[in-house]
Amino acid sequence: MLKHITNVADFDAAVKEGKVLVDFYADWCGPCKMLAPILEKVANDHPEIDVVKVNTDEVPELAGRYRISAIPTLLAYQDGKIVNQAMGYMPENSVLRLLGL
Repeated sequence: MLKHITNVADFDAAVKEGKVLVDFYADWCGPCKMLAPILEKVANDHPEIDVVKVNTDEVPELAGRYRISAIPTLLAYQDGKIVNQAMGYMPENSVLRLLGL
């Protein structure tokens, strides 16, 4: 499932359990736009993974919490803990590796 997060409380609830991939992005970011359809495909092909998108311009508190200095930044969570992370555009196979698939 792919969902857009617009506040800190929803983010904290979204990453609490299961396998979650968080995409920190901005609407003006070219590499973010290139990555978006790949993340949609991953979300559709792997229903066991929640893909969460956080617009750093709309929720700057989260960008600050995780010291996001470049976008896109992907964080892979397992049961509330960050298990992997990467910055920049990447092809689908790299996203799947980030998730341990």
